Amino acid sequence: MVSRRQGRVWKYVEEGSLLKLKSYLRKHRDLDVNFTQGKKQRSPLLLACSLGDDAVLRLLLKHGADVLQRDRRGDTALHVAANRALKHGKTVYDDLVVPLKKACPEALNAPNRAGVTPQDLLNWTKHSKTADNMSCPSEADPEKEWLEKLFGECEDEFCETFGVYDADDFLPVDDDEEDFGDWADRIRREYFSKKHAEAQRLAASSSSWKKQKNKQQREQEAESHKELHERLQREHEEYLARATRKEEETRQGKKRRYDERCAATFNGASSSASTKLSYSDIPWPAPRGTVQEMVDLMLHGVDRKDVAEFRKALRKQQVLWHPDKFAQRCKARLEERDKERILDTVTALSQELNRLAQSLKT
Repeated sequence: MVSRRQGRVWKYVEEGSLLKLKSYLRKHRDLDVNFTQGKKQRSPLLLACSLGDDAVLRLLLKHGADVLQRDRRGDTALHVAANRALKHGKTVYDDLVVPLKKACPEALNAPNRAGVTPQDLLNWTKHSKTADNMSCPSEADPEKEWLEKLFGECEDEFCETFGVYDADDFLPVDDDEEDFGDWADRIRREYFSKKHAEAQRLAASSSSWKKQKNKQQREQEAESHKELHERLQREHEEYLARATRKEEETRQGKKRRYDERCAATFNGASSSASTKLSYSDIPWPAPRGTVQEMVDLMLHGVDRKDVAEFRKALRKQQVLWHPDKFAQRCKARLEERDKERILDTVTALSQELNRLAQSLKT
């Protein structure tokens, strides 16, 4: 059973929120990051590898993530990283495979349920590169090799030091997020505690100088009440600003994940035509949201006052989610049990985008 704190870690890894994850793990140093979630039984490290997020991967390794932990198919994080390197080349190899090999060299020879090891996958990568080089021979350029080696060293140094001196290292770490109800309860307790203390002081006043003391206390109470009101106002404004920033960061993260998943699903359709797509595999902007929420996330960050720019962004989404074009790209790859639901959702998105485009004309 995944705890609430582990669920928070999973959410930050899924969103790619490196700074939030780093701050959260710093606050909860004893938190176990070697848990699994979902039907694929993936750990946060496996999820980071599948998303290609090398910065989050290095952070999880730093906090004790187990490279040998397996998913439902018996794959380790190094299997997933090697598969991505096989598809995307040297950059992914340097970003994902290298740090995993350094953290756990024995993982190279750990077979999955099919008996395939990460080393086998990496050997296939080398054979593929060798075949490419034989088909396009070229003379070795010593200066180019030296520059590539220098770039690789600089890249390794950057990856090792990335996030070490973030701005939040010099700021106090916030406690767990405080919602409006918690904030209101805390302020109410402080206010009544202060009022109760003042009442006790008033009751303890002697009768001889009670009037004078009461006058002074009323003045102090009025001044204290004014200061308290001003402080409450400042705290409330800070709370609203912080909530707005967090909401914006969350929406930006979702928008970035949406764009990345669209590129991976639609642009890579020809290279993975045999892979079946279920409803959850479609890059919906907000999988559990309404059609309106999906459209709002698609167009997040676009200035609606700039009609030309907004119309251009809207047109891009119309082309992407047009039912006919979607069917041409993906209909043959859809899981039969989810096909009708997927096509209905695509149609609803297209209709909402068309309605929005029609409103611009009027």
